[in-house]
Amino acid sequence: MPDFITAIWNTVFFNPMLNGLVLLYGLAFHNLAITIVVFTLLIRGAMLPLTLRQLRSTKAMSMMQPKLQEIQKRYANDKQRLAQEQMRLYKEAGVNPLGCAGPTILQFPIWIGLYQSITLALATTPDALINLSKRLYDWLPQVHQLVPLNSQFLWLDLGQPDQFFIIPVLVGGSMYLQQKMSTMPSTDERQAQMNQTMQYTMPLMFMFMTLNFASGLAIYWFISNAVSIVVQYFVTGWGSLTWFKDRKSTRLNSSHGYISY
Repeated sequence: MPDFITAIWNTVFFNPMLNGLVLLYGLAFHNLAITIVVFTLLIRGAMLPLTLRQLRSTKAMSMMQPKLQEIQKRYANDKQRLAQEQMRLYKEAGVNPLGCAGPTILQFPIWIGLYQSITLALATTPDALINLSKRLYDWLPQVHQLVPLNSQFLWLDLGQPDQFFIIPVLVGGSMYLQQKMSTMPSTDERQAQMNQTMQYTMPLMFMFMTLNFASGLAIYWFISNAVSIVVQYFVTGWGSLTWFKDRKSTRLNSSHGYISY
């Protein structure tokens, strides 16, 4: 990475995140796990307007599927007209197809910065402590008094992967639920197969990553997924989680004196 890009990254993103994380650690009773949870909630709260926009766009695009398929059949041999009609349909519905990826893209630098912050903040060797002190703000003396951070929480060393694989399973399971809820049904067979593939590959990929990354970062992913599930439920419901919808329907029918199967 060129030096000027590294300087911009450190000045604008990494150093503020590191100092903020250390300062928050002092406010969170010197508990790094609580610090990461609070940090995650703050980040997701700041991103909530964009997240809500993403979810509404996803729901709107799902409802547009029949019209999109009709356009695809009508202009199958005219790619230019097909693109024009699709963009017209998106514009009429007030939907930006690229906007659905916004929150996910924004979280990538957060993941990188948080991983670097946790790794550096847990410095124990003299060289690592010197490197850490160079990145802490001189005008914020409180942060200098808080390092090095205590990385122990329950069975976890938050600077190391979870040896008992509990956090990776939680990350994979929560991401599967979130993916399942956010994937709207599609009448396009190819799109449906792609959605189904993503529902399994993404959770497995993140679960594998948490086997090698600091468990503190895995906690961020798990809490972030949990927040997404809650927000998703209130905006679009259970989505493709038919088991939950069937259970809810069964309870409602039972309350009226009959059960449907």
